[in-house]
Amino acid sequence: MPLSTPSKLKDFARRLLVFEVAPGQPTDLNDSATFRVCAKLRGPLGRLMGVIGFRSLLSRALVLAVRETPWLAALQIKADGSLEGFHEAKVNLDCPAMAEGEIVLVAQLLGLLVTFIGAALTVRLLHDIWQGLDELNF
Repeated sequence: MPLSTPSKLKDFARRLLVFEVAPGQPTDLNDSATFRVCAKLRGPLGRLMGVIGFRSLLSRALVLAVRETPWLAALQIKADGSLEGFHEAKVNLDCPAMAEGEIVLVAQLLGLLVTFIGAALTVRLLHDIWQGLDELNF
């Protein structure tokens, strides 16, 4: 299966999100697993491409994700590249719809990374960030 197939990217995004809510991972009750994934990517990607570059990448991922999951249009990307708006959206959604939207957004972000820097470099970057995550392969 090609590296950038939507199903492989969604499966990998799901694993990242599950890892972020796993016991022993630091959590903040005011954010979601998607916020944490994006925040962890923002650091190293921001150093490589700048905050504006990361915002552009995340903005494009959000536009692509909204096509598949319209409720994501409620999210905003702040000047520092962080996300906001999940709490407002969460009020009107059930858990499966919320989870699917988070998976779609993270999968789109990963897909863009694979497109722009390649699978090998994407896996290396992700491994540096999530060292405890097993089987970092697309």
